[in-house]
Amino acid sequence: MQIGKPRRGVLSDTIWRLTGARSRDVITGPSFGVDVSVLRLGGDRVMIANCDPISLIPSLGPSDSAKMSVHEVASDVGTSGHAPRYALFDLNLPPKISDRTFEEYWKAVSKSCAELGVSIVGGHTGRFEGCDYTIAGSATMWTSCDKDEYLASSMAKDRDDLILTKSAAYGATAVLSRVFPRTVRRTLGSTVFRELLDYFDDMDTVEDSLAAVEVGIHDRGVTAIHDATEGGVLAAVYEMAAASKMGCNLYIENIPVSEATMQVSRLFHIDPMTSLGEGSLLIACRPDKTNRVLRRLKSKGTSATVIGQVSSKLRRVRGVTKNGTFTIAYPTKDPYWKAYSTAVRKGWS
Repeated sequence: MQIGKPRRGVLSDTIWRLTGARSRDVITGPSFGVDVSVLRLGGDRVMIANCDPISLIPSLGPSDSAKMSVHEVASDVGTSGHAPRYALFDLNLPPKISDRTFEEYWKAVSKSCAELGVSIVGGHTGRFEGCDYTIAGSATMWTSCDKDEYLASSMAKDRDDLILTKSAAYGATAVLSRVFPRTVRRTLGSTVFRELLDYFDDMDTVEDSLAAVEVGIHDRGVTAIHDATEGGVLAAVYEMAAASKMGCNLYIENIPVSEATMQVSRLFHIDPMTSLGEGSLLIACRPDKTNRVLRRLKSKGTSATVIGQVSSKLRRVRGVTKNGTFTIAYPTKDPYWKAYSTAVRKGWS
């Protein structure tokens, strides 16, 4: 059985097609490559919402697990160009979790939400048999805005530049180095390990999304934002292009891969192009606004690189290198999951 998201064909036959009662208020429902749902609220207002799993990884600890979880959910809402404002949490906890551990976890959830300006308005919490795994439930976050003032990953336009923030495999680098610190430090050395500590602390992308849209949205600047999660950079590019009914040229040699990420990738035998990218954003913007977006991100301390261009003349993602071009297929597996489970079996710490 495939770990992670089901195959695209399975989702197409189920989640994206069977959506319960029809409603004219649903502007954007479940669909491939789209981060948020959009719902009419009446008048000129819409709701932007997202639901994602949350984690409690024993080797990561309750506080860091909570922080990572909150930012993962908030990141999707942030791609709309607006920060989340409200949240619901469903916690399905393993029976063995102690009250003390749960309290530490929840305090960190609350603190992370407070830092983002998110109010927790409800949810459900319990211990259940069979829940002894790192996924501890889910969270839903949402906000509202005027109907013409939000973005979706399906809104990229012809000739848009594609910008990637930070580095490929940012999430895989951050989590693997945090969960297996002794092995990483012993193998890669103290200097690299100290650099890797910053990756986890900088996984938040909401501020990066908000900084990018300060330049303008739609024809005035940024047209679409997508967070690079499962499947990494290649999946993010493919998903944005498909959602926008476009193709694109992807400049493979421009995709930033930090030296620290390269070393972690070799240690865990993962491909940085298709590994968990949480913490990085793919931003589409009008070509005459690209430099302003890059400067705005840089002013916030976030590195950003142009890695491609959207094209209405293509119906595929075309990899471009100095040696020629090739068609990029959608990644069916993210090597992060196997790397994590393999490291656990080996007893890495």
